[in-house]
Amino acid sequence: MTLWHISGWEFAALAFAALLVGFSKTAVSGANTVSLAIFAAVLPARASTGVLLPVLIAGDVLAVLTYRRHAHWPTLWRLFPAVAAGVVLGTLFLLWADDGVVRTSIGAILLLMAGVTMWRRRRAAAPDGREEPDEPDTVTTRTGRIKARSYGVLGGFTTMVANAGGPVMSLYLLSAGFRKLGFLGTSAFFFLVVNVSKVPFSAGLGLIDGRSLLLDAALLVFVVPGALLGGWAVHRIDQRLFERLVIAATVVGGVQLLLR
Repeated sequence: MTLWHISGWEFAALAFAALLVGFSKTAVSGANTVSLAIFAAVLPARASTGVLLPVLIAGDVLAVLTYRRHAHWPTLWRLFPAVAAGVVLGTLFLLWADDGVVRTSIGAILLLMAGVTMWRRRRAAAPDGREEPDEPDTVTTRTGRIKARSYGVLGGFTTMVANAGGPVMSLYLLSAGFRKLGFLGTSAFFFLVVNVSKVPFSAGLGLIDGRSLLLDAALLVFVVPGALLGGWAVHRIDQRLFERLVIAATVVGGVQLLLR
């Protein structure tokens, strides 16, 4: 997990993954599932979750600074209790799961999230050329406590075990009627709060220590240009093509982890 135990090509892969984290936080939420696959392929599966977490938090901070005016706090308060329960469940899972189980779980979660994303794209794609409001409409905000709790628990569990809560929350926010700016602002605050709350759990499990933080310090500089690129590209990117590439890369990464 230290810099001197990683080859040049492995560090380059981690640097690219860190850049992609910044990009995903300010442009295409959920694209960092590719980063998850890269981290888990280069580092031990359990250790990769601890190294990736500070990188994600850095991306969250940049996203909050970019989209802080567009967050929808009633939705956030509705989700947080269920997410907390999911984080606790994920922590209990990590207490007994060995590296092989965690690797297999990450691979399975990636494939599941790829399937969820494909389903989301077909069911909730916004019409081309349509101006997207920041707020969800009044009908879709009443999706019910059961739905919010279900998504919240699953999101908390997947983000604790594999830092893979993005696609789950993306599906929930889109089903609630959010569009581009409201979606990005709400998810930015959501993941900043959730990821910061995971730090004590990860440290207690030994996933974050001085060695992992040293590697993080070298990777954080790559998050900033990724976030700047995402902020520039968010209104220009071909969303459908990029999501197809993300799904393909996620499937490849998931299969690779399952076969390791």
